[in-house]
Amino acid sequence: MAISVSIDKKSGFCFGVVYAIQMAEDILDEDGILYCLGDIVHNDEEVERLKKKGLVTVTHDQLPELHGKKVLIRAHGEPPETYKMALENDIELIDASCPVVLKLQNRVKEAYDEDGTESPVYIYGKHGHAEVKALMGQTKGDAVVFQDIAELDLDTMPRRITLFSQTTKDTRNLYKIRDTMVAKGIEVDFNDTICRQVSSRDLELREYVKDFDKIIFVSGTKSSNGKVLYGVCKEFNPNSYFISSPEEIQKEWFGENDTVGICGATSTPLWLMEEVKETIEALGIEN
Repeated sequence: MAISVSIDKKSGFCFGVVYAIQMAEDILDEDGILYCLGDIVHNDEEVERLKKKGLVTVTHDQLPELHGKKVLIRAHGEPPETYKMALENDIELIDASCPVVLKLQNRVKEAYDEDGTESPVYIYGKHGHAEVKALMGQTKGDAVVFQDIAELDLDTMPRRITLFSQTTKDTRNLYKIRDTMVAKGIEVDFNDTICRQVSSRDLELREYVKDFDKIIFVSGTKSSNGKVLYGVCKEFNPNSYFISSPEEIQKEWFGENDTVGICGATSTPLWLMEEVKETIEALGIEN
Protein backbone atom coordinates (compact mmCIF):
# COMPACT_ATOMS: atom_id res chain seq x y z
CA MET A 1 0.00 0.00 0.00
CA ALA A 2 1.64 3.21 -1.19
CA ILE A 3 0.89 6.19 1.09
CA SER A 4 2.18 9.72 0.67
CA VAL A 5 2.39 11.55 4.02
CA SER A 6 3.05 15.27 4.67
CA ILE A 7 3.13 17.42 7.81
CA ASP A 8 1.56 20.87 7.77
CA LYS A 9 4.50 23.26 8.19
CA LYS A 10 2.29 25.83 9.90
CA SER A 11 0.98 23.44 12.58
CA GLY A 12 2.54 22.95 15.98
CA PHE A 13 3.28 25.12 18.99
CA CYS A 14 2.22 28.75 18.96
CA PHE A 15 4.79 31.28 20.17
CA GLY A 16 3.20 31.43 23.63
CA VAL A 17 3.67 27.70 24.19
CA VAL A 18 7.19 27.78 22.70
CA TYR A 19 8.07 30.57 25.15
CA ALA A 20 6.74 28.64 28.17
CA ILE A 21 8.42 25.35 27.26
CA GLN A 22 11.75 27.01 26.47
CA MET A 23 11.65 28.81 29.81
CA ALA A 24 10.88 25.55 31.59
CA GLU A 25 13.67 23.65 29.83
CA ASP A 26 16.23 26.38 30.60
CA ILE A 27 15.45 26.18 34.32
CA LEU A 28 15.37 22.38 34.28
CA ASP A 29 18.80 22.32 32.66
CA GLU A 30 20.11 24.48 35.54
CA ASP A 31 18.18 23.18 38.54
CA GLY A 32 16.97 19.70 37.53
CA ILE A 33 13.51 20.40 38.95
CA LEU A 34 10.75 22.93 38.38
CA TYR A 35 7.14 23.03 39.53
CA CYS A 36 4.39 23.98 37.09
CA LEU A 37 0.94 25.19 38.11
CA GLY A 38 -1.25 22.90 35.98
CA ASP A 39 -0.22 21.09 32.80
CA ILE A 40 2.30 23.26 30.98
CA VAL A 41 0.49 22.47 27.73
CA HIS A 42 -2.69 20.55 26.92
CA ASN A 43 -0.82 17.63 25.42
CA ASP A 44 -0.15 14.54 27.54
CA GLU A 45 2.78 13.38 25.40
CA GLU A 46 4.67 16.68 25.82
CA VAL A 47 3.84 16.84 29.54
CA GLU A 48 5.31 13.35 29.95
CA ARG A 49 8.48 14.32 28.05
CA LEU A 50 9.07 17.29 30.34
CA LYS A 51 8.21 15.24 33.42
CA LYS A 52 11.18 13.00 32.59
CA LYS A 53 13.38 16.13 32.59
CA GLY A 54 12.18 17.07 36.09
CA LEU A 55 9.02 19.13 35.62
CA VAL A 56 6.52 18.52 38.42
CA THR A 57 2.89 19.47 37.81
CA VAL A 58 1.04 20.79 40.87
CA THR A 59 -2.49 21.97 41.54
CA HIS A 60 -3.63 25.26 43.03
CA ASP A 61 -4.42 23.42 46.28
CA GLN A 62 -0.79 22.26 46.50
CA LEU A 63 0.69 25.69 45.78
CA PRO A 64 0.75 26.98 49.43
CA GLU A 65 2.87 23.97 50.39
CA LEU A 66 5.75 24.91 48.08
CA HIS A 67 7.61 27.40 50.28
CA GLY A 68 10.79 28.72 48.67
CA LYS A 69 10.27 26.80 45.41
CA LYS A 70 10.25 27.95 41.78
CA VAL A 71 6.82 27.60 40.18
CA LEU A 72 6.10 28.20 36.50
CA ILE A 73 2.96 30.02 35.41
CA ARG A 74 2.06 28.53 32.03
CA ALA A 75 0.95 30.42 28.92
CA HIS A 76 -2.72 30.47 30.01
CA GLY A 77 -1.97 32.99 32.75
CA GLU A 78 -3.22 33.23 36.33
CA PRO A 79 -5.63 35.45 38.32
CA PRO A 80 -4.30 38.06 40.79
CA GLU A 81 -4.98 35.72 43.72
CA THR A 82 -2.22 33.36 42.56
CA TYR A 83 0.42 36.10 42.65
CA LYS A 84 -0.76 37.18 46.10
CA MET A 85 -0.58 33.63 47.45
CA ALA A 86 2.92 33.15 46.03
CA LEU A 87 4.13 36.34 47.70
CA GLU A 88 2.67 35.28 51.05
CA ASN A 89 4.30 31.84 50.84
CA ASP A 90 7.78 32.84 49.60
CA ILE A 91 7.22 31.16 46.22
CA GLU A 92 9.27 32.36 43.24
CA LEU A 93 6.92 32.58 40.28
CA ILE A 94 8.41 32.09 36.82
CA ASP A 95 5.84 33.89 34.72
CA ALA A 96 5.49 32.38 31.23
CA SER A 97 2.06 33.88 30.58
CA CYS A 98 1.50 34.41 26.87
CA PRO A 99 1.79 38.12 25.95
CA VAL A 100 -1.51 37.89 24.06
CA VAL A 101 -3.22 36.50 27.15
CA LEU A 102 -1.68 39.18 29.38
CA LYS A 103 -2.92 41.90 27.04
CA LEU A 104 -6.41 40.40 27.18
CA GLN A 105 -6.30 40.29 30.99
CA ASN A 106 -5.44 43.99 31.06
CA ARG A 107 -8.27 44.86 28.67
CA VAL A 108 -10.79 42.89 30.72
CA LYS A 109 -9.63 44.55 33.95
CA GLU A 110 -9.82 48.02 32.41
CA ALA A 111 -13.32 47.40 31.06
CA TYR A 112 -14.49 46.06 34.41
CA ASP A 113 -12.92 48.87 36.44
CA GLU A 114 -14.18 51.63 34.16
CA ASP A 115 -17.67 50.46 33.24
CA GLY A 116 -18.36 47.08 34.83
CA THR A 117 -21.60 48.20 36.45
CA GLU A 118 -23.21 49.87 33.44
CA SER A 119 -21.77 47.42 30.89
CA PRO A 120 -21.16 44.00 32.50
CA VAL A 121 -18.30 41.89 31.15
CA TYR A 122 -19.27 38.75 29.22
CA ILE A 123 -16.60 36.23 28.19
CA TYR A 124 -17.08 33.70 25.40
CA GLY A 125 -14.96 30.82 26.66
CA LYS A 126 -14.80 27.33 28.08
CA HIS A 127 -16.10 26.91 31.63
CA GLY A 128 -13.26 26.05 33.99
CA HIS A 129 -10.49 26.69 31.46
CA ALA A 130 -7.30 28.08 33.02
CA GLU A 131 -7.25 31.14 30.76
CA VAL A 132 -10.89 31.87 31.54
CA LYS A 133 -10.30 31.54 35.28
CA ALA A 134 -7.50 34.07 35.00
CA LEU A 135 -9.80 36.45 33.12
CA MET A 136 -12.51 36.00 35.74
CA GLY A 137 -9.96 37.02 38.35
CA GLN A 138 -9.59 40.40 36.65
CA THR A 139 -13.28 41.07 37.39
CA LYS A 140 -13.28 39.70 40.96
CA GLY A 141 -15.41 36.84 39.67
CA ASP A 142 -18.19 39.09 38.37
CA ALA A 143 -17.86 38.37 34.63
CA VAL A 144 -20.38 36.11 32.93
CA VAL A 145 -18.74 33.15 31.15
CA PHE A 146 -20.56 31.20 28.46
CA GLN A 147 -19.35 28.68 25.92
CA ASP A 148 -22.60 28.56 23.95
CA ILE A 149 -24.99 31.43 23.37
CA ALA A 150 -27.84 29.05 24.21
CA GLU A 151 -26.75 29.38 27.85
CA LEU A 152 -27.83 33.03 27.85
CA ASP A 153 -31.35 34.41 28.12
CA LEU A 154 -31.05 37.17 25.56
CA ASP A 155 -34.44 38.63 26.47
CA THR A 156 -33.56 39.27 30.12
CA MET A 157 -29.81 39.91 30.05
CA PRO A 158 -28.52 43.52 30.31
CA ARG A 159 -29.25 45.77 27.33
CA ARG A 160 -25.61 46.83 27.21
CA ILE A 161 -22.61 44.56 27.69
CA THR A 162 -18.88 44.35 27.00
CA LEU A 163 -17.97 41.18 25.11
CA PHE A 164 -14.57 39.45 25.14
CA SER A 165 -13.43 36.02 24.04
CA GLN A 166 -10.97 33.40 25.21
CA THR A 167 -8.02 33.68 22.82
CA THR A 168 -8.44 30.21 21.30
CA LYS A 169 -12.16 30.22 20.49
CA ASP A 170 -13.66 29.97 17.01
CA THR A 171 -13.64 33.36 15.24
CA ARG A 172 -16.78 32.70 13.21
CA ASN A 173 -18.75 31.74 16.32
CA LEU A 174 -17.63 34.90 18.13
CA TYR A 175 -18.96 37.14 15.35
CA LYS A 176 -22.20 35.14 15.14
CA ILE A 177 -22.67 35.65 18.87
CA ARG A 178 -22.18 39.40 18.53
CA ASP A 179 -24.62 39.61 15.61
CA THR A 180 -27.24 37.56 17.45
CA MET A 181 -27.00 39.82 20.50
CA VAL A 182 -27.24 42.98 18.42
CA ALA A 183 -30.26 41.57 16.59
CA LYS A 184 -31.91 41.17 20.00
CA GLY A 185 -31.43 44.86 20.75
CA ILE A 186 -28.38 44.48 22.97
CA GLU A 187 -25.69 47.15 22.71
CA VAL A 188 -22.40 45.24 22.49
CA ASP A 189 -19.02 46.80 23.19
CA PHE A 190 -17.33 44.19 21.02
CA ASN A 191 -13.73 43.04 21.45
CA ASP A 192 -12.24 40.50 19.04
CA THR A 193 -9.63 39.04 21.39
CA ILE A 194 -8.96 35.79 19.56
CA CYS A 195 -5.25 35.24 18.98
CA ARG A 196 -4.34 36.03 15.37
CA GLN A 197 -2.00 33.05 15.21
CA VAL A 198 -4.97 30.85 16.10
CA SER A 199 -7.44 32.55 13.76
CA SER A 200 -5.00 32.47 10.85
CA ARG A 201 -4.54 28.73 11.33
CA ASP A 202 -8.30 28.37 11.03
CA LEU A 203 -8.17 29.97 7.58
CA GLU A 204 -4.99 28.16 6.52
CA LEU A 205 -6.35 24.75 7.52
CA ARG A 206 -9.44 25.20 5.37
CA GLU A 207 -7.20 25.25 2.30
CA TYR A 208 -4.59 22.76 3.55
CA VAL A 209 -7.00 19.88 4.19
CA LYS A 210 -8.52 20.07 0.71
CA ASP A 211 -5.26 18.84 -0.83
CA PHE A 212 -5.34 15.39 0.80
CA ASP A 213 -7.42 12.22 0.70
CA LYS A 214 -7.13 11.81 4.47
CA ILE A 215 -6.29 14.19 7.33
CA ILE A 216 -4.82 13.12 10.66
CA PHE A 217 -5.27 15.82 13.28
CA VAL A 218 -3.00 15.41 16.31
CA SER A 219 -3.98 17.05 19.59
CA GLY A 220 -4.44 16.49 23.29
CA THR A 221 -8.06 15.86 24.28
CA LYS A 222 -7.91 18.77 26.78
CA SER A 223 -7.00 21.35 24.14
CA SER A 224 -9.80 23.82 23.37
CA ASN A 225 -7.83 25.06 20.38
CA GLY A 226 -7.49 21.47 19.18
CA LYS A 227 -11.24 20.93 19.24
CA VAL A 228 -11.82 24.12 17.25
CA LEU A 229 -9.20 23.34 14.60
CA TYR A 230 -10.25 19.71 14.26
CA GLY A 231 -13.79 20.96 13.60
CA VAL A 232 -12.37 23.05 10.74
CA CYS A 233 -10.60 20.00 9.32
CA LYS A 234 -13.73 17.88 9.52
CA GLU A 235 -15.85 20.57 7.91
CA PHE A 236 -13.57 21.03 4.90
CA ASN A 237 -12.40 17.41 4.61
CA PRO A 238 -14.85 14.83 6.03
CA ASN A 239 -12.09 12.19 5.95
CA SER A 240 -10.39 13.74 8.97
CA TYR A 241 -9.39 11.74 12.06
CA PHE A 242 -8.53 13.00 15.56
CA ILE A 243 -5.73 11.26 17.48
CA SER A 244 -3.65 12.06 20.55
CA SER A 245 -0.83 9.57 19.95
CA PRO A 246 0.51 7.30 17.16
CA GLU A 247 -0.96 4.27 18.92
CA GLU A 248 -4.47 5.43 17.99
CA ILE A 249 -3.84 5.19 14.23
CA GLN A 250 -5.94 2.55 12.48
CA LYS A 251 -4.76 0.91 9.26
CA GLU A 252 -8.36 0.72 8.02
CA TRP A 253 -8.43 4.50 7.60
CA PHE A 254 -6.09 4.37 4.61
CA GLY A 255 -6.31 3.09 1.05
CA GLU A 256 -3.96 2.45 -1.83
CA ASN A 257 -2.14 5.60 -3.05
CA ASP A 258 -3.77 7.79 -0.38
CA THR A 259 -2.32 11.23 0.22
CA VAL A 260 -2.31 11.99 3.95
CA GLY A 261 -1.92 15.38 5.61
CA ILE A 262 -0.90 15.65 9.27
CA CYS A 263 -1.72 18.79 11.24
CA GLY A 264 -2.21 19.75 14.86
CA ALA A 265 -3.21 22.23 17.52
CA THR A 266 -1.14 25.10 18.88
CA SER A 267 -0.32 22.74 21.77
CA THR A 268 0.88 19.86 19.55
CA PRO A 269 4.68 19.35 19.41
CA LEU A 270 6.35 18.82 16.05
CA TRP A 271 8.16 15.71 17.31
CA LEU A 272 4.80 14.06 17.97
CA MET A 273 3.52 14.82 14.45
CA GLU A 274 6.76 13.37 13.08
CA GLU A 275 6.17 10.15 15.04
CA VAL A 276 2.65 9.99 13.58
CA LYS A 277 4.10 10.41 10.08
CA GLU A 278 6.59 7.59 10.64
CA THR A 279 3.84 5.30 11.97
CA ILE A 280 1.61 5.89 8.93
CA GLU A 281 4.50 5.41 6.50
CA ALA A 282 5.30 2.11 8.22
CA LEU A 283 1.82 0.87 7.32
CA GLY A 284 2.76 1.14 3.67
CA ILE A 285 6.03 -0.72 4.21
CA GLU A 286 4.28 -3.55 6.01
CA ASN A 287 1.91 -4.03 3.11
